[in-house]
Amino acid sequence: MTNPQYAMVITTTDAEEKARSLASEVIDERLAACAQVYAIASVYRWEGRVEQEQEWRIDFKTRGDLVEKLARRIGELHDYDTPEVIALPIVSGSPAYLGWVTAQTQN
Repeated sequence: MTNPQYAMVITTTDAEEKARSLASEVIDERLAACAQVYAIASVYRWEGRVEQEQEWRIDFKTRGDLVEKLARRIGELHDYDTPEVIALPIVSGSPAYLGWVTAQTQN
């Protein structure tokens, strides 16, 4: 599968401060153009038990060719044993916004 031109990369963490710090680091390194941080309720199975926790989700907007590098960096910065890192293709968007994403990310 080829990389999409643009993508949204998603991760979660257990504290707002951690999410904001992770988002700031990634944006500072120009691996993504922007990040939205917001609270979510997560239900998941971990070590044989069903868990229910509040987490903080981060949605990064980036270029498709940076997805693998961004995913590696999230793994380096994250404190979860198995952090969620999911990439979704952006199939369409306003040309002005997508141009801004390109301009704000590594060249």
